[in-house]
Amino acid sequence: MKLLSEHVRYNQQNRPNLKLQQAFAMKFSLNLRRTALSLTLAIAALTLTACATTPTGPSVTLKGHRYSVELAEDPASQERGLMFREEMADDHGMLFIFTESGMQAFWMKNTKIPLDMFFFDDQRRLVNVQERVPPCRADPCPPYPSSGPAMYVLELNAGQAGKIGVKAGDELTFIR
Repeated sequence: MKLLSEHVRYNQQNRPNLKLQQAFAMKFSLNLRRTALSLTLAIAALTLTACATTPTGPSVTLKGHRYSVELAEDPASQERGLMFREEMADDHGMLFIFTESGMQAFWMKNTKIPLDMFFFDDQRRLVNVQERVPPCRADPCPPYPSSGPAMYVLELNAGQAGKIGVKAGDELTFIR
């Protein structure tokens, strides 16, 4: 009998406190949840950063400067262009793509922001630039023509041509 009573006494003395076990489990669980939340937030932040720096959609590069562009490939979008826009980000623009190379002329009817217009031939080489073209205040609006046949016209915010230092012959690269 002595052996059984010693065993019971030993278990009562060495048995961990149930409340202490529960407190430890809760603290461990809370720490685990905090760590999981921190990791989830870190992964989300990295994903958003990658999305913000990864180009999406069409873009062009001119003299090492990349611009996200909207495409104007059909007559309706080419006629509308950048009309009624109040502003445009410095790294954005609009690329007009014509089916054939020819003399092109643009006007600024209902366009509210000044623009630089870059005219490129069928090899995407710069033909000429109309710089700092102001919004139209007259009726009819004056035309701004290419100096030679052009198949692509890039419109950027006024001042970009001077900022990047373009010259005739510079090549435009285009990514859809």
